Amino acid sequence: MMYAYTIRDGRIVMMGKDQPLTDAVWIDMITPDKSETARLSQLGVLIPTLADMEEIEISNRLYRENGLDYMTAVLPGDKGDGSRAAMPVSFILSATRLVTVRHHSPRPFLTFPERAERSSLGCTNVNRLFVGLIEEIIARLADILEASGRVLDGNNADIFESRAGRGHSDRLQQGLRKVGIEAEGLARVRLGLLSIERMLAFHMAMIDEYPDAAKLRPVVRSQIRDVQALEVHADFLSSRVGLAVDATLGLINLEQNKTVRMLSVIAALFLPPTLIASIYGMNFDVMPELHLSWGYPMSLGLMVGSVVATWLFLRWKNWL
Repeated sequence: MMYAYTIRDGRIVMMGKDQPLTDAVWIDMITPDKSETARLSQLGVLIPTLADMEEIEISNRLYRENGLDYMTAVLPGDKGDGSRAAMPVSFILSATRLVTVRHHSPRPFLTFPERAERSSLGCTNVNRLFVGLIEEIIARLADILEASGRVLDGNNADIFESRAGRGHSDRLQQGLRKVGIEAEGLARVRLGLLSIERMLAFHMAMIDEYPDAAKLRPVVRSQIRDVQALEVHADFLSSRVGLAVDATLGLINLEQNKTVRMLSVIAALFLPPTLIASIYGMNFDVMPELHLSWGYPMSLGLMVGSVVATWLFLRWKNWL
């Protein structure tokens, strides 16, 4: 799938399928097929495969070839089956055109065309369009971090302020699942911020070659600072995730300890009666109490008395 956009009156406008791609300023390709890749090759743009985009070496993610800057970042987004994942997105930038290649749907690519003119520098040319798209991506990552912070606030309040009772253990387990989900989301955002920071540093090294460099440079520097600030925020939220996991596991252990403690007390209370019953269950010929009329009530009394004595001893030791 491929969407082509052009710039009219300072706004991004989607082009029709019958219009030539030579007029496009931004071409957004989603899981491109062979025919779409061939159309871009006619414009002198070589589209990397998903395997090429997934290479972790910097030389495969940030490079210049035939006058085009190839930059790849790993961004969180929705896949076709509804699940979320962090997958690579390639930005191919030339003096006249921006080509993006992706195999999932990060939300900024859906929202940016509608509000591109409201970015810091607008979208009057391809360089400002690229900077505006990166600005939208950074803002989206900031929103994800803020949402994760709210989820952790609510989850931690529920963990620390909830009282023990029926269903308390289930709430703790549910809270642990929420924390795990947020931890996965934070890891995806952290990876996206790291790859964007590298991409912006590469773009900054090439920015002097663009005619609008004087206005682009301070904005790109500001974006790098924003990314670094978000990385600090992501690290802070990750530490909160660790605290929430430790606290939840500790509370779950306390709940389990209470159960084990209760079972231990029950076993301790029934141990002396079991010992008495075992003694009188032995098959010896000479056991005088077996032939006495008060032998049975005596054994029952010993059992009850041993239970009461054990219970009093446990209370005296403050183990109950």
